[in-house]
Amino acid sequence: MAAVGDLHCRDDQHGRFRQFVKQVNAEADLLVLCGDLTDRGMVEEGKVLAEELSALRVPVAAVLGNHDYEHNQAKEICGELARAGVHILDGDHFIFEKVLGVAGVKGFGGGFGNATLQAFGEGQTKSFVQEAVHESLKLEAALSHLDTPKKVVIMHYSPVAETLEGENIEIRPFLGTSRLAMPVDHYGAEAVFHGHAHHGAPQAKTKSGIPVYNVAMPLMTKMHPEQRFLLLEV
Repeated sequence: MAAVGDLHCRDDQHGRFRQFVKQVNAEADLLVLCGDLTDRGMVEEGKVLAEELSALRVPVAAVLGNHDYEHNQAKEICGELARAGVHILDGDHFIFEKVLGVAGVKGFGGGFGNATLQAFGEGQTKSFVQEAVHESLKLEAALSHLDTPKKVVIMHYSPVAETLEGENIEIRPFLGTSRLAMPVDHYGAEAVFHGHAHHGAPQAKTKSGIPVYNVAMPLMTKMHPEQRFLLLEV
């Protein structure tokens, strides 16, 4: 499978992903996209990306990222991508050839381990924490309904702190939360893929040893400039 996030497609980028699509078609059986599909959350950007991805000959499962919500047009973006055959996941799953289940959520921030933000104090803080809890519960529901021989998880925010190494330490709590790792460790998975951390580290593990891959395209471009995505046999 091929995995990448943070495409940040703009409405003036017709043809930018032509080579990317060609390589995915040649090398992968499945593509997963880990959020920030558009740059400013504009439906025009979604239309351009849908046009680019319509040339794919492999199934595509995706989640949205924070950029995709910027202009409150996420629903319209999802509609454009769906018409191009992209399966947008938000607390649900996609099954590939009855063998591999892909569970997906956007995720949220909130910090990690003993420094995870708790729902205490102002209402705004409680709302922030509740969003992370809600995303974790959606992922739990998605995984609980999967009975395929193999499972992978896609999200935008990171479930572990280690793949954020390289990002400014001040912003790391806003790039993910360990609440997202809890359902993964409980139900198990072959791997977790996320984006969001353009300057992060490529790989880490959850507490139970499940591999976590940061596949943000800016990072993948530095590591794999010839293909700009991670190719992994599952």
